[in-house]
Amino acid sequence: MTPLPFTLDIAVTDRDIDEQGHVNNVVYLRYVQDVATAHWNTLAHDTLKKQCAWVVLRHEIDYVNPAVAGDILEARTWVGETTGVRSVRLVDLYLKGTQRVVARARTVWCLLNAQSRKPMRIDPVIISLLQPQSRA
Repeated sequence: MTPLPFTLDIAVTDRDIDEQGHVNNVVYLRYVQDVATAHWNTLAHDTLKKQCAWVVLRHEIDYVNPAVAGDILEARTWVGETTGVRSVRLVDLYLKGTQRVVARARTVWCLLNAQSRKPMRIDPVIISLLQPQSRA
């Protein structure tokens, strides 16, 4: 079984560019968080969003090819190993319409109870939302 990626197009703007003329490393973090948030918002119903919150425990990003102002990136994300209170999210950023990888990220997220702000176990209902499967 292969995970189905969620995709989001991201337009690289002039404000995303650093002194070296390409997307600043910190901006890639924003892109990773933007696609993760968009994915969760499409999956979870309003009640679940009020009950749960996600926080990042760790980000790892590999910068493969530079992106520049005017590029359109296709962010593809899916959820990997999910156990206890932690879930691994993977993101690949491609130059839209190509197979050119711009960056790859692995982020560890922790699920919180939105009211208490304490970690909560990721139950099977949430796992089934996060990890829809398709046939390989």
